[in-house]
Amino acid sequence: MKLTSYSNYTLRVLMVAAARYPSVTTIGEVAAAFEISKAHLTRCVHQLGQWGYIETIRGNRGGFRLARDAGAISVGEVIRRTEEGFAIVECFDAEAANCPLVARCQLRPALLRATDAFLGALDAFALADIAANGGELLDALRLRPGLAVTCDQARALT
Repeated sequence: MKLTSYSNYTLRVLMVAAARYPSVTTIGEVAAAFEISKAHLTRCVHQLGQWGYIETIRGNRGGFRLARDAGAISVGEVIRRTEEGFAIVECFDAEAANCPLVARCQLRPALLRATDAFLGALDAFALADIAANGGELLDALRLRPGLAVTCDQARALT
């Protein structure tokens, strides 16, 4: 199974936001660090804001930061939202299925179980898990770490 670039970029944005929390990060910083398009990241950041994972701040010192605790954001949940679907073979989609074996095939249930196992494994990881080495991630990306303040202090800054 291969994830789209959109899923990949969305997870990267979340990892940087978690590593830098409570500091604000800009799309430009992430785009430069990963050498990817600002346009792609803008779409990711906008959607993450719509879903409530990050908050966006407008203005001169604007950007984005986590809106939820990193431990409460499931990687599997994010992937389910960013991927169009998990119909890895045509018979997963009843309207598109034209295989004469559908009624007798044992491949379909095996692939369904594999897909469920894949997503289940991702459900076991929270954003906090995949960004636990945040300092190393930021070093590799040449980004500054976030401010050392509590969550309550960060909320008071806005």
